[in-house]
Amino acid sequence: MPEKKIIAPFYERLALILIGLCVLGYLVIVAKELLDPLIFGFLFAILLLPVSNFFERKCKLPRSASSFLSIILLISFVGGILYLVGNQISGIANDWPMLKNQINQSVNDLHKWVENTFHVNTDAQMGYVNDTAKKLMSSGGAVLGTTFGAVSSLALFYIFILIFTFFILFYRRLLIKFITWVFNDNNKATVMDIVENIQKILRQYIFGLVIEMVIVATMAIAVFWIIGIKYAVLLGLIVGLFNIIPYIGIFTALLLSTLVTFATGTVSQTLTTAAAVIGIHAIDANFLLPAIVGSKVRLNALISFIGIIIGEMIWGLSGMFLSIPVMAIMKIIFDRIEDLKPWGYLLGGDYEYKESAKEKMKTE
Repeated sequence: MPEKKIIAPFYERLALILIGLCVLGYLVIVAKELLDPLIFGFLFAILLLPVSNFFERKCKLPRSASSFLSIILLISFVGGILYLVGNQISGIANDWPMLKNQINQSVNDLHKWVENTFHVNTDAQMGYVNDTAKKLMSSGGAVLGTTFGAVSSLALFYIFILIFTFFILFYRRLLIKFITWVFNDNNKATVMDIVENIQKILRQYIFGLVIEMVIVATMAIAVFWIIGIKYAVLLGLIVGLFNIIPYIGIFTALLLSTLVTFATGTVSQTLTTAAAVIGIHAIDANFLLPAIVGSKVRLNALISFIGIIIGEMIWGLSGMFLSIPVMAIMKIIFDRIEDLKPWGYLLGGDYEYKESAKEKMKTE
């Protein structure tokens, strides 16, 4: 007689799953210094893979040269954006004397408002400010050392990303061969389907983010120019760049745009700028994001928001960036493994039903 398969009770399986998740979370936190730049390098390698293939096949360059040249093009693109932003910031530096007078006037108006509203005279307010300034100056050495350490770590982090991107591009065939070799021949088709879909979805997601960023920046620049803000291009670029940070980025862009407009313009322009940023975000969240990005990764908003929070808790700002692509990879894997399909449905939700309904309507 064939032996019956022994299935553990539900509570035992649940306990094992929870223990496994806790151990995995601990290992992910401990290995942040390695995994963080490695995953970013993986994403950039997927993005640059068509470029590297073009140089290798059409231009007949060796794989090392094609990989290196692809990374140079990426650095040039990012450098061009930073150069554009830097040019706009240099305009603020040139107008610093005028900005200083406007800031002083705004501060004086703020002092008067506080005095009239909370009945705290200007001398008392300045006393609070001076005490805070003295405390900051007393710890200035520690703050400077911490800042220098943070900048050094950030520079090293970017260098590691470029190194990992180069090696993943250079050894891409070896890595794919290893992945397919680990699983037996019966699962080879499924594994290759997962690999191809991960490349396709992540490439579409990254391109979608870039397109969304350009559209949002263009909209913001146009609206700010119509309002009459002096640094319309700079603030528009800030709104577009920070918009790629899920959920949190728009609040940072709103704060920076409002502060710069408050220091360089009128109160009415400041309020109009805040309303414009909120309106642009509403258009982006309800129309651009679902059409350009959301349709690519097929993740529902609840799971995306939870994943972003967990990513921030584990890896900070980089975790927020990586949460969406990592969950997209998980969904691709879950959808193609029979026992994990319920988890894939949880990540996507009603997208599958909508797509199946569209297919039925086409066939009918």
